[in-house]
Amino acid sequence: MLSVTPSLLPRPALFQGVVTAVAFAIGYLLGVAVWRVARSLVRRRPAPALRSVLWITYAAIWLAAVAVLSVQALSWQNEVRALVEMPPLGGADLAPFLTGFVPVAVLLLAIGKAHRRLFLALRRKSGPPMAILGTATVVVAGTAGVALAAVVAVDTIYAGLNAGPEAGLAEPDSTYRSAGPDSAIDWEDLGRHGSAFVGGGPTADEIAALNDAPAMQPIRVYAGLASADTVEERARLVVEELERTGAFDREVLVVATTTGSGWLEAQTVDSIEYLHAGDTAIAALQYAYTPSWVSFLFDPDAPVEAARVLFDAVEERWMQLPVDDRPQLISYGLSLGAHGSQAVFDDLDAVRARTDGAMFVGSPAGSTLWQSLQDARDPGSPVWRPVLDEGREVRWMSRDGDQGLLSGPWEHPRVLYLQHPTDPVTWLTPELLWRAPEWLEQGQRGEDVSPSMRWIPVVTVVQVGIDMLGGEAVPARHGHNFGDVVTSGWREVTGDAGLGEEAVAAIRTEIESYAPIQPFQE
Repeated sequence: MLSVTPSLLPRPALFQGVVTAVAFAIGYLLGVAVWRVARSLVRRRPAPALRSVLWITYAAIWLAAVAVLSVQALSWQNEVRALVEMPPLGGADLAPFLTGFVPVAVLLLAIGKAHRRLFLALRRKSGPPMAILGTATVVVAGTAGVALAAVVAVDTIYAGLNAGPEAGLAEPDSTYRSAGPDSAIDWEDLGRHGSAFVGGGPTADEIAALNDAPAMQPIRVYAGLASADTVEERARLVVEELERTGAFDREVLVVATTTGSGWLEAQTVDSIEYLHAGDTAIAALQYAYTPSWVSFLFDPDAPVEAARVLFDAVEERWMQLPVDDRPQLISYGLSLGAHGSQAVFDDLDAVRARTDGAMFVGSPAGSTLWQSLQDARDPGSPVWRPVLDEGREVRWMSRDGDQGLLSGPWEHPRVLYLQHPTDPVTWLTPELLWRAPEWLEQGQRGEDVSPSMRWIPVVTVVQVGIDMLGGEAVPARHGHNFGDVVTSGWREVTGDAGLGEEAVAAIRTEIESYAPIQPFQE
């Protein structure tokens, strides 16, 4: 039952089947253990007729419980889906659920039975102590082997994906892009996400058509893992590319920290280019090729080091420019990239002293700067949309329109956090194992968080962890998808190219129309 209780985001039926199968196997194991203990304590056995009645009653209760739980689970999932603006599930979704549940449950039960037979065989041959030791050794070794195989498989898959540009993506022919004419960076070295970044995005003509005003060709600079051996060498290449493309003569220069796989989210980078009519430059480098959760588990210092080295290198060159003839220097990061970008700065004062603004999107809870600002928020402000010093230096936005909630002055340089109540990346912390989170308390719960969601020790941290796998595959305004608010966020931090409200609304509509991000993209 615990496996189907609601969490922050809806779970696909197939995946829910797998999760329920694992929970069923764990429950079965615990049930067997309790049964063994009970049988050892209770010597008296009921008569055969009574045993038959008890087993029939037990089976009937199970069938009734499954029926009731199925209806309740569907109700819970549809409640969550409605809150995040997704269509409801129906009876047809039972098929993918069973497709995930049945084979996994059978496999896990078979593994359990095999270990039981092993234990019994060892007990007959060597006695209980050696049976326990031998079976435990097999379990630990098997689990470690599966985990190692999974890690190797993930690394192999993503190394292959990163080996070159995606099929059908054309090498840029613009001097304003890395890997374009006269660039020192090779197209084949950019990796999957780097090539998508420099080979994609709106052109000057597309920006001009949407804004109904003249536009420049945006500058995009990127160094992949294969572009140079060390992060310092890649940062040096990026600065050279910024020089070559004329990036230091643009209105806005964004130093972006990628996610773990080297990805930069199209909604965010495209929107600032539209807002400033292409008078922008965005610089980034790759520090890994695996998804963010893998990169964070196995090399948590990588995004921090990459962000620091790149920002320091760009800042050093930027500081050499005349004060009145510099582009706006902006720090940006999404998810693990937001973690890395924030780690460049010791505190809020340092962000504002070293930049002309910053936007951190979907920050992980483990980011020190984010946590310190959350903890210092004004009394009474919700944890999912805090207010600090009445918004004088830093603000939080959850959706478009939040920029009008505070009437007091917002001084430049501005620091902005984009943060959703249902973003599992932001709310997943180890403390969920043993302590109810503040964001589920009365008066703190976000408007799109299910009222049926309750904190359950251990279970909630697993559920939110599972939510992370599909955090982007929901409509904008929810989860880890910020397409609805990035345009307004950039406008608050960097301004725009003098666009009217009609043009800004057109940009916002265009950005929101992007397809939802696929799981494991970052």
